[in-house]
Amino acid sequence: AYMKACERLFRELRPSIVHSHMNSLSVFPLKAAKDADVPVRIAHSHSTSNPREYAKTAMKMVLRPFSRVYPTHYAACSRYTARWLFGDKLAESGKVRIVRNAIEPDRFRFDSETRAAKRDELGVSDNQLVIGQVGRMCFQKNQLFTLVVFSKLLKTRPDAILVLAGDGDIMPQVRQHIGELGLSSSVRVLGVRSDINELYQAFDVLALPSTYEGLGMVAIEAQASGMPVIASDQVPGEAGLIPGLVRFVPLDRPGEWVKALASVQPTPYRPDEQEAIQVAGYDIEESAKQLGDWYMQLAG
Repeated sequence: AYMKACERLFRELRPSIVHSHMNSLSVFPLKAAKDADVPVRIAHSHSTSNPREYAKTAMKMVLRPFSRVYPTHYAACSRYTARWLFGDKLAESGKVRIVRNAIEPDRFRFDSETRAAKRDELGVSDNQLVIGQVGRMCFQKNQLFTLVVFSKLLKTRPDAILVLAGDGDIMPQVRQHIGELGLSSSVRVLGVRSDINELYQAFDVLALPSTYEGLGMVAIEAQASGMPVIASDQVPGEAGLIPGLVRFVPLDRPGEWVKALASVQPTPYRPDEQEAIQVAGYDIEESAKQLGDWYMQLAG
């Protein structure tokens, strides 16, 4: 029913291009687009997988071979995601266009007044270490790992604060872990927020212990605010845009995570990294222009 509905829609609208961002699930709308004689069909890869998500990963593996059947063109947010969905041969052939998941850099520019206001809102002093994690509460984002690491970090940095922003299906487990580990006074669970760019100003370091990532947009945003990031080795190296700001630590070495996070010192000032973000190709205006130019070329 879904594919038939898509096909009817495409036949009615007669688009020149159908660009699907559904990763391995793109096979469904793109097959419908092919059946409706849409001339340009783009499959766009944004993510990868983790073997421990058995059912989800099994479905992705079944669909992956078809990701090269129905598209006429290919795109990905990183070389890593290109290889995962389309295979090494196609990814290295130059036929997969890398489209940066760009941001508005100025929204994330560090501001000391915003930092002071947000830290006051969170109830933390200038000298307290604030560790932030932003993302859905789910297996992929690995908040339970963060809590275990943080509980160990408190032995050396007892006044440290962990801030978790986001919501999701493991929220009950997160709250349970906080209670069991005795972290209630040291963890702030904020839920879904619309002021993430301002919260970055309050954080001293961002934790990104993902079990898998297509890129890790929060790492890009954090670097735009000049903040250091401790990321797992499952986050693509391409996420490290600014030398010295991103450190990759294996998930099977929690002790190294503790040391890496504890080594960060709170500072009221950070360098302006706007130019570095733009040079790396993550400015939304430039990225949007490049995508528009590509569409014009394809529709030509």
